[in-house]
Amino acid sequence: MGKKRTVIVTAVALLVLAPAARGSGFLIYEHGAAAMAMAGAFTSLAKDPSAVWHNPAGLAWLEGTQVLGGATLIVPRGTAAFPDYPGSPSYDQVHKVFTPPNLYLTHKLSNRVVLGLGVFSPYGLGIEWPEPETFPWRYLGTSGDMVTFFVNPAIAFKVTDRFSLGVGVSFIYSKLTQSVTQPMDMGEMSFDVPTDVEADGTSFGFNAGLLYKGDKFRVGLNYRSRYSLKYEGTVMLDVPVYETPFEGTGDTTFRFPDIVTMGLSFDLTSKLVWAVDFHYIFWSSYDSYTFHIDVPELDLSEDLVVPTQWKDSYIARTGLEYLATDRLALRAGVAFDKTPQPAATMDSSLPDANRVALTAGFGYKLGKVTLDFAYQFENFRRRTSARPDLPDFLQGTFKTQAHLFGVNLGYKF
Repeated sequence: MGKKRTVIVTAVALLVLAPAARGSGFLIYEHGAAAMAMAGAFTSLAKDPSAVWHNPAGLAWLEGTQVLGGATLIVPRGTAAFPDYPGSPSYDQVHKVFTPPNLYLTHKLSNRVVLGLGVFSPYGLGIEWPEPETFPWRYLGTSGDMVTFFVNPAIAFKVTDRFSLGVGVSFIYSKLTQSVTQPMDMGEMSFDVPTDVEADGTSFGFNAGLLYKGDKFRVGLNYRSRYSLKYEGTVMLDVPVYETPFEGTGDTTFRFPDIVTMGLSFDLTSKLVWAVDFHYIFWSSYDSYTFHIDVPELDLSEDLVVPTQWKDSYIARTGLEYLATDRLALRAGVAFDKTPQPAATMDSSLPDANRVALTAGFGYKLGKVTLDFAYQFENFRRRTSARPDLPDFLQGTFKTQAHLFGVNLGYKF
């Protein structure tokens, strides 16, 4: 009984850790192709319905009724190498493609008030490593997927002809699945136990923004609140020597961070705009978490506090937009994203690292229809773990890249 209890407690600890980690390392900021093509430097521009996400104060300057919808195609690539492990194995992530959607609707209620609604998926993605039976970090996770959906109504007020305010609230739904392998020692027998978890949760958050438009410059400020999300799910352990799996339930609450963004943009010429954004993400709120597990069959009910040691981080973005014609806009940008994850808490569900993103794209208008396209290449710095709970031969070196393609189609009524 004691052996089974230890295995289940350890399994849940590792499984619930992974989804929150992916929330930062795989923060999906690309929820509009026009902004994405400028590396996300859109806080002071916010000139299409994706302002619901980038800065709700920008909604105040939109005319009529507008709808904008699209998706971002995300194709990550990653490798894990273990040079000090016997045989020096190397693994490539299993090929996966993700397509988080976005949809926006705005309506000008009066000369001063505009309503907006956005649906998007800002946290998620997933990962899967091959050969789960022999993968050196199989006890830290072999696969997992997480999705979140925000439903974000907002309202904006044009206080003066140059200054606007915007506020919004979000209903948040998140679901995750995760797999990890657990070792079990039963005296003379020892074997690996495949363990799976499914969990979901809901929460609420809010966002607010300011926007000031000068003669040839703009200043924007955007805030997204922290929120706590309680995951509740089912844990299943498929122990080889038993005919049926053990089932239990677990729950935990994660504290997602406040995000503050300041943006500036300047009209360098009548056709060329330069924009700069700086995000500060208060990930130190996620320094630890507590989970509760309940396995009636084993008469087990226990709380466990797990330290994560995450630090505050930032993202710097800059982008250009050039109006080649009255219909065609050309865009490009670059961003630097600092990881909040210490090397001491890296895991195979999120081998995160500092990254640089390069972007390019275009926008085309034809009457009431707009088409925006963006491409983004992300390169993560090669990084080696420094987990104190692992021997030197199990420390891994990880390298990740990603290609992203964004498309949005808009219509103005």
